[in-house]
Amino acid sequence: MKRVLGIILGGGAGTRLYPLTKLRAKPAVPLAGKYRLIDIPVSNCINSEILKIYVLTQFNSASLNRHLSRTYNFSGFSDGFVEVLAAQQTQENPNWFQGTADAVRRYLWLIKEWDVDEFLILSGDHLYRMDYSLFVKRHRETKADITLSVVPTDQENASSLGLMKIDDQGRVVDFSEKPKGEALKRMQVDTTTLGLSPEQAKKTPYIASMGIYVFTKEVLIDLLESNLERTDFGKEVIPFAAKDYNVQAYLFKGYWEDIGTIKAFYDANLALTKQPQPPFSFYDEKAPIYTRSRYLPPTKMLDCTITESMIGEGCILKQCRVSHSVLGIRTRIESDCLIEDSLIMGSDYYEPFAERISTIGSHKVPIGIGPNTIVRKAIIDKNARIGRNVSIINKDRVEEADREEHGFYIRSGITVVLKNATIADGTVI
Repeated sequence: MKRVLGIILGGGAGTRLYPLTKLRAKPAVPLAGKYRLIDIPVSNCINSEILKIYVLTQFNSASLNRHLSRTYNFSGFSDGFVEVLAAQQTQENPNWFQGTADAVRRYLWLIKEWDVDEFLILSGDHLYRMDYSLFVKRHRETKADITLSVVPTDQENASSLGLMKIDDQGRVVDFSEKPKGEALKRMQVDTTTLGLSPEQAKKTPYIASMGIYVFTKEVLIDLLESNLERTDFGKEVIPFAAKDYNVQAYLFKGYWEDIGTIKAFYDANLALTKQPQPPFSFYDEKAPIYTRSRYLPPTKMLDCTITESMIGEGCILKQCRVSHSVLGIRTRIESDCLIEDSLIMGSDYYEPFAERISTIGSHKVPIGIGPNTIVRKAIIDKNARIGRNVSIINKDRVEEADREEHGFYIRSGITVVLKNATIADGTVI
């Protein structure tokens, strides 16, 4: 895998994940109490022995840059690196990235200098564990110019994904982006060609792109240099290339979730608490998910009731009940609180004891969740200050609401409290 260069696309504005992306890049959004989204593709690369990795960014990239520089430092005896390539304006092109392909095209002058055979192009907002070496091996065995990683899918999910048709050799012959009605029916294929059983093929008669590609080096360079008007891989570059190049499909059989929306992000996080076996597990010693090392104390729980939950390091929980929730690092919950079906992202720092006492004494709200508070079906972003006797329960069952001036949004019925927001004592949401 030394002949492969990894390129992770993390440049989008993350509008579907707003307000979690208000102050950070989409790949920097916290995940599972202690990780960030970018840790997934980077860890998959490292576990696949692909150690040369560029991350392309554009929006709010400061926290992402900080996380990557503090987390991934390879030995001086290795040529491995994880390096950020931020969007930049030049004399030749004063515009920002116009799409996934355009982002790679802007840095083509840099990546084509590498003595590699293939480019592995990845997305920064998916949750999955994959051995990319098997993906690259299949690309080489089929003598493909481009190989797409695909998942079989059912009719319910197919209309929201990019679909394709393949021939009996696994070669991609047709594309359709989020088809509906008759167009959707036309994209049905016999997925036994990819190795599924007849029963599985009947349930999942569609093939969806995961947005993960292997390009032979010369092919990517040629496609990007000769078609400057095509700015997106999935919608333009690859469908166009299928006519003249050998574009192959590689079946991925494991768990894969696109967590680019608030609901998908919320569901994927809470699914980690499922018993007896969650759909995705971080407990895999052979293929660990890496993140920044933090020297935090153990979590302290004083007379608490915790069920079906994940608790990050360095938390302080007092006489509270936590059910079906994920609590991030340095989360602080005071007595007589009830946390249900929620994702609490925690805090970036501890508030000093004297400062905390002073804050409470002056009738202000300290960091964390105050006494006698109920939080249900919510995402509480980092460093939020939730007062005492607060109810975050979406009592009116609102599906969508923008209340930025009050410190929260509601997306798909999920209350999202902004990073650094303050919710005053006695507030009912």
